[in-house]
Amino acid sequence: MAEGTRAPGADADPGERAAELAANLARVEERLNAACAAAGRAREEVTLVVVTKTYPASDVRLLADLGVRHVAENRHQEAGPKAEALADLPLVWHFVGQLQTNKARAVAGFCDYVHSVDRLRLVDALASAARQRGRELRCLLQVALDKEDAGAESSARGGVAPADVDALAAAVTAAPGLSLAGVMTVAPLTGRYAGRPAAAFERLGEISSGLRRNDPAATMVSAGMSSDLEEAVAAGATHVRVGTAVLGVRPRLG
Repeated sequence: MAEGTRAPGADADPGERAAELAANLARVEERLNAACAAAGRAREEVTLVVVTKTYPASDVRLLADLGVRHVAENRHQEAGPKAEALADLPLVWHFVGQLQTNKARAVAGFCDYVHSVDRLRLVDALASAARQRGRELRCLLQVALDKEDAGAESSARGGVAPADVDALAAAVTAAPGLSLAGVMTVAPLTGRYAGRPAAAFERLGEISSGLRRNDPAATMVSAGMSSDLEEAVAAGATHVRVGTAVLGVRPRLG
């Protein structure tokens, strides 16, 4: 962050910040209500997960006062202490960032859902960590839709190729301490779905349907962020991950 700047909410007057968050949250709720109505869905079918990375625990506490229950982080170094500071609140914690295997134990200590499961080694690491912690972690397979194109082998955002979803799902299902919750994606920046979030989320819905044939309990479809939540709701997303629309534009890190 540049010298002399601060993150929105840092050292802010609590009353002013609460009012700001309430107004932002109301606008997001309006968008969600409209999107659900347009898709012929009940608002209760879509869970809002507020991505609170880089923001202080005080903001999360204010959001909890406004009725937010699902929050997400993407860096375990920040998320662990924040979850500990807010342990008195009835929050559900989601981890949405790319996860190294050697950080699985730290994430297992506070997290309820991991949205970024994308390889067998991570499944093994999370299962071991969950057993050590005596917890069950609910896992979503992060699907890299840009890997569906011929010749594509990697994704800047991580994720498993659509063709490998079934094998990874089977590994999660078989792993003690883990349960398969569903699938997640981020609208791709490259490939056939670049700039086409609606098509990307529809494809994720197809993958989810195939997954549920083998595991009917894997019903979660995590898709859509501040800029494309409407397209995600239209395509059947059960969870949308919204950060800046609720908390404000994040400062650049570094």
